[in-house]
Amino acid sequence: MLSDDPNLLPLLERLSTQLDGNLHVDSLTKTLYATDASVYREMPLAVAFPKSEEDIQKLIHFATEHGTSLIPRTAGTSLAGQCVGNGIVVDVSKHFTQILEFNKDERWVRVQPGVVRDELNRFLKPHGLFFSPITSTANRAMIGGMVGNNSSGTTSIVYGVTRDKVISLNTILSDGNKVVFGEISQDEFDRKCGQRDLEGQLYRQAFDELNNPENRAEIHAQFPKKSIHRRNTGYAVDELLKAELFEGTEKFNFCKLLAGSEGTLAFTTEIKISLDPLPDPVEIVVAAHFISIHESMKSAQVAMRHPATAVELMDKIILDCTKESIEYSKNRYFVEGDPEAILMIEFRGKTLEQAMAKGEALVADLKLGGYGYAYPIIEPERVASAWSLRAAGLGLLGNIAGDPKAVACIEDTAVDIEDLADYIDEVDAMMEGFNQKPVHYAHAGAGEIHLRPILNLKKAEDVEEFYQISLASAKLVKKYQGSLSGEHGDGRVRAAFIPLMVGEKNYELFRRIKYTWDPKNIFNPGKIVDAAPMNKFLRYESEVKTPEHKTVFDFSAAGGILRLAEKCNGSGDCRKLPGSEGTMCPSFMATRNERDTTRGRANTLREFLTLDNKENAFDHPEIKEALDLCLSCKGCTAECPSNVDMSSMKAEFLYQYQKTNGVPLRSKAFAYINELNELGSIVPGIANFFLGNSFTGGLMKSFLKVAPQRNLPEISSTSLRKWYKKNYASLAGPEKTIKSVYFFVDEFTNHNDTQIGIKAISLLKKLGYEVKILDHEESGRSSLSKGLLEKAKKHADANVRIFDKLIDGNTPLIGLEPSAILSFRDEYPRIVSADLVEAAKKLKFHVKLIDEFLGQEVAAGNIKAESFTTQPQKIKLHGHCHQKALSSLNWTQKLLSLPVNYSVETIPSGCCGMAGSFGYEKEHYEVSQQIGELVLFPAVRNAEAETIIAAPGTSCRHQIADGTGRKAKHPVEILWEALIL
Repeated sequence: MLSDDPNLLPLLERLSTQLDGNLHVDSLTKTLYATDASVYREMPLAVAFPKSEEDIQKLIHFATEHGTSLIPRTAGTSLAGQCVGNGIVVDVSKHFTQILEFNKDERWVRVQPGVVRDELNRFLKPHGLFFSPITSTANRAMIGGMVGNNSSGTTSIVYGVTRDKVISLNTILSDGNKVVFGEISQDEFDRKCGQRDLEGQLYRQAFDELNNPENRAEIHAQFPKKSIHRRNTGYAVDELLKAELFEGTEKFNFCKLLAGSEGTLAFTTEIKISLDPLPDPVEIVVAAHFISIHESMKSAQVAMRHPATAVELMDKIILDCTKESIEYSKNRYFVEGDPEAILMIEFRGKTLEQAMAKGEALVADLKLGGYGYAYPIIEPERVASAWSLRAAGLGLLGNIAGDPKAVACIEDTAVDIEDLADYIDEVDAMMEGFNQKPVHYAHAGAGEIHLRPILNLKKAEDVEEFYQISLASAKLVKKYQGSLSGEHGDGRVRAAFIPLMVGEKNYELFRRIKYTWDPKNIFNPGKIVDAAPMNKFLRYESEVKTPEHKTVFDFSAAGGILRLAEKCNGSGDCRKLPGSEGTMCPSFMATRNERDTTRGRANTLREFLTLDNKENAFDHPEIKEALDLCLSCKGCTAECPSNVDMSSMKAEFLYQYQKTNGVPLRSKAFAYINELNELGSIVPGIANFFLGNSFTGGLMKSFLKVAPQRNLPEISSTSLRKWYKKNYASLAGPEKTIKSVYFFVDEFTNHNDTQIGIKAISLLKKLGYEVKILDHEESGRSSLSKGLLEKAKKHADANVRIFDKLIDGNTPLIGLEPSAILSFRDEYPRIVSADLVEAAKKLKFHVKLIDEFLGQEVAAGNIKAESFTTQPQKIKLHGHCHQKALSSLNWTQKLLSLPVNYSVETIPSGCCGMAGSFGYEKEHYEVSQQIGELVLFPAVRNAEAETIIAAPGTSCRHQIADGTGRKAKHPVEILWEALIL
């Protein structure tokens, strides 16, 4: 059944009315679900969000009756195309998210498939337990997907794989019946065989097939070596042979087969898994540096003779990618020189001494064998940042500029650790034959290295090479009796090679199993068996020219706005939830809708800008809808490993879309807020009366579609500029100044937060800094956020011209409002006129947030604690999104900690939810509050009354006031009040 069959629409609409959940057939939703983290794309028939098992039964009945299929999906981070198909995508990540039952004494938990792995472990941690398989996607990967793929992760050398942890599965079979699979005795097995239903047929088939000596012999002869614990090729019939019914001592459990079956046999609704005690608390990492991949592989064998809990590889290509990432470049502190490879070898102990002793023993062993040239040991407080560098490997590969990308096709092979070095040598030689230098990273200790060729799948010759490289790799893996899939699964990319890997007889056994469990092929067809050619249904049509789009922003670094959207490889980092740290993506955290992720928005832009079927390629309501809840927080600018800058793309989209559809009145009002405040400042008392009066203010809110619950910002009785001209010369300060600074009077501080500006200038003067203010233009932030890019460009051009020759390392430009002053650092170099680009690029290095400037002056010894009170004070700090993305909250935390008895706790919040005008807009108010309630509001409400709430951003302070009734202060206010000079 094809996804574009118009005759199906009435049937789907009727099905939608029968579900407790939702079913979507619109083009936007189908576009969002046409891809995953793989190279594949196929438009689904519909997307379902079931709320109950009964919904899933109805979907199964519909698929059976109308000859379509169901593609199960959780986070959609699969690399082999498991979540892509032309049937109904069934997303359980929205509603099947409950932890159902927990038994601490017996160490198990029962969950729904949409529970996120890290969320589960946060629940388990107070009980001293955890679910041990840990993938690089653990902060968004869901237990259902981990079972479907039989996920492993970095610590599988100690804890095993997901299959080892599955106790039982609640499933719905292809006939619609609910069945629980788990361990059963021989007597129970016999009783199951006697059932005259599909479940009974499954047990009878298992016995008949696996009791056959010829089948057993073929399995043993063709399957990967038993020493390889990461083995996901085909169906795990070899695991069933371990049952006491056949060759082993275990009780029979169909979960062994279902784990790794990629949703092709049954639909899982509940999962019972075993848990492990938390590992020893102290963790260190030996980061061993090597001059060659071969040397690192030999060293992995040495490491595996030690009690390591993880042995992970990063090669030079990955390491070089981290240099270009704002977020991950900070975590390269342990890299010495320019290594071809680094092995990250983790050791744990109950004490630091125990862990260090294990690490030092390995280092001594490596030196004795002549392996490596540097062996820094990363201590516990910095281990998390080092591992984040490794975990970002997949996403960082998407940061390669242009159309050639590191492609997942041979990335999941696993061999015996003793074969690893020789195998990798042969792989590299094979790749040289294709003129390729592959990317190497991941699980060296488990004999699995994620190898990726660099290919341009927009070119027909590279699409063919995609297949030829995969075929050559499969033959090489077979030579070493390895597994073609160690943890990522077969999906579409490897399924066609399964006959080669396990032999035709075993492949036919797989087909018999599939069609016994699923006779009408409704469960995720084309995965594992009967797959389409692996180089068909790709994201891009080969030999089709990528459309070029003229833009105001300069997107040339990515090859244009479309290629910037294409940098998203689907890794789904933007699907992380509160508690995972970071900002990206606040709207998804609130709504849990794929549409509201950076990935969803990038996929939408890619789809519709590639179509290029309108005079204005941006004139698509689907793009507008996908971008509607983007808060332009810039979290993706830093946290997306591929640096997919959605904030800039949204601004550009709005500009282009509004060329055809016009600029809404409200957008104009917000974009021209500085001009409106200038008018109001002539008679601020009267202006504030009209703004604050329930009648006139209410009319204004209604007319502009501003949320009635919001308080409009008041206009100060004087502007900061007027105050400065009148009062600066009389301000107290030391005779000798430390240095001069230029103060950027942003549009918000000038008219709304004047008192904060006064305190900032007074503080600087008291501390010994000469403060200069020029007649410059507004930052343009409001215009950027509303897509009025020509207006923003005018402001940027003017400001760069004004400050170009005045600002340098000794005389910086500093500002109070993060979203305004950091425009110099982010947007200005990409929006100014061509003749000003170099000046803007030079200028951005000398423009600082005031927290940043003061923090650096403290570090330089120019500002001392003696200048401030010694009275104790607790502070809770909420950071501004743009500050976290483009600067660092560390400066603010250190600055507020300068007074000796001040203690600062950073609230682990992402975006506050206000985001400039976003939270004021009537249709966005609810989501804005939901975002605030995730972390920020509860943290503020729980703070003691004497605790000061600090927030550098003006929007953040308004959001805190509206959402909690607490007044938040800018950090400079707190320092000014603490000053004793």
